Amino acid sequence: MNELKNAIKNKNVILFIGAGISMNLNIPSWNDLIDHMSEELGYDKEVFNSYGNYLSLAEFYEIKKKNIDSLKSWMNRELHKTSINIKDSKIHKLIVDIDAPLIYTTNYDRWIEHAYEYYGKKYRKISNVGDLVNLRNDETQIIKFHGDLDDDNNSIVLTESSYFERLNFETPLDIKFRADSLGKNILFIGYSLSDVNIRFLFYKLSKLWEDSNINNRPKSYIFLRKPNPIQEAVLKKRGINAIISKKENITEGLEELLEELIYK
Repeated sequence: MNELKNAIKNKNVILFIGAGISMNLNIPSWNDLIDHMSEELGYDKEVFNSYGNYLSLAEFYEIKKKNIDSLKSWMNRELHKTSINIKDSKIHKLIVDIDAPLIYTTNYDRWIEHAYEYYGKKYRKISNVGDLVNLRNDETQIIKFHGDLDDDNNSIVLTESSYFERLNFETPLDIKFRADSLGKNILFIGYSLSDVNIRFLFYKLSKLWEDSNINNRPKSYIFLRKPNPIQEAVLKKRGINAIISKKENITEGLEELLEELIYK
């Protein structure tokens, strides 16, 4: 914890933010997204869900609809309802207060960006290679690792094909992440260990460090809801240290952790 506190104080930490943070705002989940697809395609929700995983169902939707434009429009509306007020999210305020130079997120919504705007902090959103030009040291970089709904270049990672392409780990944003991660501590929040994508990312990070032959590797951390000794041992082997919530309510536990890292 002291090493992580010092990394935050010295602006040497990367925040990597997942969907669990957005759920704090009561926005639609993956299940809601799949249910919406089933309705648009005229399927019974339970039957549709039984036909595949989220990625393959999204791929089928794209095949039937020829594109995912209407789905992106629905996501934009539902993820950014006017009834949501970012000031009500303590976690988003704490994320801003960490003042990390780099934030990577796999979330499609814009609530991290809205939090920076609300609290008057400078940031630069990065969703494609064109956004990497003229970066400034006084701006937090918010890297949309799974794409951005505002990006016209179809950067959204939603279907099985786009997910498989993502696993190549060779896009400009991947190359940037590899460079950024070599000298900084990383704190993963809002993720479940059942997320295969994040587990693959841990594996790639581990291989990156092994191949670099650098001995003094900065530690990475993931915040978890509850202990899991088996998964923690696997993570430890890959250089990821688990921080377990001290509260049964994971939102309250994360708030407590971030307050400790920032203010104590």
